[in-house]
Amino acid sequence: MKRWHAIGIATALAVVGASTGVVSAETDKSIESIEQYREALRDGNPAELFEAQGEELWKTPAGPKNVSLEGCDLGLGAGVVQGAYAHLPRFFKDTGKVQDVESRVLTCMSTLQGIDVKPLIDAKFNTPEKDRLEAIATYVSGQSKGVKVEVSLVHPEERKAFELGKRMFYYQGGPHDFSCSTCHGQEGVRIRLQELPNIPTHKGAAAGWTSWPAYRVSAGQMWGMQWRLADCFRQQRFPEPIYGSDVTVALSMYMAATANGATMDTPGIKR
Repeated sequence: MKRWHAIGIATALAVVGASTGVVSAETDKSIESIEQYREALRDGNPAELFEAQGEELWKTPAGPKNVSLEGCDLGLGAGVVQGAYAHLPRFFKDTGKVQDVESRVLTCMSTLQGIDVKPLIDAKFNTPEKDRLEAIATYVSGQSKGVKVEVSLVHPEERKAFELGKRMFYYQGGPHDFSCSTCHGQEGVRIRLQELPNIPTHKGAAAGWTSWPAYRVSAGQMWGMQWRLADCFRQQRFPEPIYGSDVTVALSMYMAATANGATMDTPGIKR
């Protein structure tokens, strides 16, 4: 009886192993198909339309002061956009804060154009107010396409932001006791057959950082990193973070600095 029992177990394991292999093969084919789909769309990436819109918004005088954002200092000097995104987030002396592209653009809107940015911060995503910011972020990021990520951790505030982002990445909470690392802290995790990047690794951080802002095909929307992070908070059942808040910038700092040396490939395209 024991012999036949052992044979039965061995047979069952063989069947399970074979079926697992089939599932794995099918999953690999699905991932390959998704990548082929993305590649097919790259030549006509709708993000390019948002990039063009962002450039127009950047160069058009606006606000009470009726000036453009062309004098905005993104960290490489006033008016320098080329390559600036690849160095963000970074510490800015004039604000005394580490800022990403979205929070820095808000600063420039306020100081250069005289715009009250609170309504922009408070506006919901997928509204005209937020769409303007997404377009500008897309334009700025596109000016770093092909540039190596080089985020500084020299200033004490930059190191502090990195450590805060790292702690937030592993912080568990909410009704499901989730953290960012639940989905993005190990190899081989998938959702809807799509691989999730393992952010604490250089390869994973590069995959997660260098392709945003990105056009979401399934939603027909352009998402910057602030929107991407807000959606992660939503899926964790956390309260929605304040747009451009210290914690969202810190999470970006953690990803960007971990991705140092990778090549920017924005604007991207996602499912």
